[in-house]
Amino acid sequence: MACYMKNKHNTSIRIEQVELVDNYTLYHITVDVGTTSWIVAHRYSEFVDLNDKLISDYGVSKDLLPPKKVIGNKDPVFIEKRRLGLEEYLRTLLNFLQLTMPKELAVFLDFQFYDILFLLQNLAMKFFNDGDNILQKSRNYTFNPLELHAISERLKQPCPPLEITDRRQDFSHVLDFCSQLTDICIKGSNAPIKTSNIVPNSLKFELSAFKSVERLSIIGLPLDNIYDAQSLRQSVVSLDVHGCGVKRSSEILLCDTVHKNIAIDSTREALVWLKIMEVDFSNNDIEEIDDAVALMPHLQHLTMHGNKLPLLNNLTSLPHLSHLCLSANRFMSQNLMELHIQLGNIISIDLSENNINSLLPFSRLFSLEVLNVASNSVTDLAEVSHIAGLPCLESLVLTGNPLATVVDYRIRVLEKFGKRAEEICLDNERPTRKELDTVAVLQAIRIAREGPSRTSGIQSHTNTLLGSTQPTPDAVTSCSHSPH
Repeated sequence: MACYMKNKHNTSIRIEQVELVDNYTLYHITVDVGTTSWIVAHRYSEFVDLNDKLISDYGVSKDLLPPKKVIGNKDPVFIEKRRLGLEEYLRTLLNFLQLTMPKELAVFLDFQFYDILFLLQNLAMKFFNDGDNILQKSRNYTFNPLELHAISERLKQPCPPLEITDRRQDFSHVLDFCSQLTDICIKGSNAPIKTSNIVPNSLKFELSAFKSVERLSIIGLPLDNIYDAQSLRQSVVSLDVHGCGVKRSSEILLCDTVHKNIAIDSTREALVWLKIMEVDFSNNDIEEIDDAVALMPHLQHLTMHGNKLPLLNNLTSLPHLSHLCLSANRFMSQNLMELHIQLGNIISIDLSENNINSLLPFSRLFSLEVLNVASNSVTDLAEVSHIAGLPCLESLVLTGNPLATVVDYRIRVLEKFGKRAEEICLDNERPTRKELDTVAVLQAIRIAREGPSRTSGIQSHTNTLLGSTQPTPDAVTSCSHSPH
């Protein structure tokens, strides 16, 4: 990003290209400020307007600008002569006005899009005029890395680098606006900004200007570009990180630290995200839930859709976790057999779009109310028996599995739940009266065929399998009617 104040003697202007558009000529101006460069195009009449302002306000000589020419102004020889004249005009202006860089010249050269100082002046003006309306509506705002980099660099400077005559452009308006936001989104990009060589995702920034943010969303941005997020650890309740290419949860939670670990030492307490209750790390490349999740001790909702997870680890460090979404990952049934150890108090699980072929891993999740295993590889209806005894289960999604193509699929699944069939919402649909009547008939036929002793034996065997972890009748009643 450009910083003219640090590169006054390393700034140059040249006009290398001329373009004929309809009935006028465009002069393409290349501006170089340090290592940053961009192109801005103007026709001759715009040069005239600029010159008039500079003559009246800054004492620029009337003879600097090449004169007008009505006849023959499309002649290539004349256009080349004017190109050279305009190039010399801009260079003379830059030299003459180097110390002040008037707003009119800066805007003419598009400094407000690429330079730290002038971009912040534009932001300050915007927040001065519209900030109250934005905050009254929602207190949320979307930033790009360019804006955050400019804010971060300006915070390093103890005093204003230039005297600002228009107080509406004062940096304090930016800080005041940022400090009141409760919801911010940061959208990265690898595409150069406009005609410049500035790539947003190459810019580093900090987030100390935000004091009250409760919801933070980061989209398509390398997280190691953030070098200070400490203030957010005190306030953020909800954290979304999408499309950032991270492979481990520590890359998110420890984005601003050099060492991505949480070794027990004097620094660990400072790294805890004190208020986070919801996180959504969907559509990244996460291959491991590492021990950094312990830095979110109050987490309740965890979403990691569309990653590359084959295993569940370290979730025992999240005692309040109640809702878990791991859809579109790489889970297989054999890798989930100790699910009840990792997720003792789980209420809702979404493991759709994985490689699960058995429901046995869910058989001991006695607090589970919602189970979504859509679009997996479960083929046998008998698998439903593993979860039929879950006392709190109310919603089950099996659509997209091979077993869902079986004749009378809904009836046969609901029949596994016995007297609780009417409480089960299957594939997002409540059982119809006709389905429940059919289920009752099938249950009666089965009891008649197997006899009361057989039915009692099955129930006794089920209780033995459940052991001491089986909830009491009071507990079952309680969880069945608990709010979701």
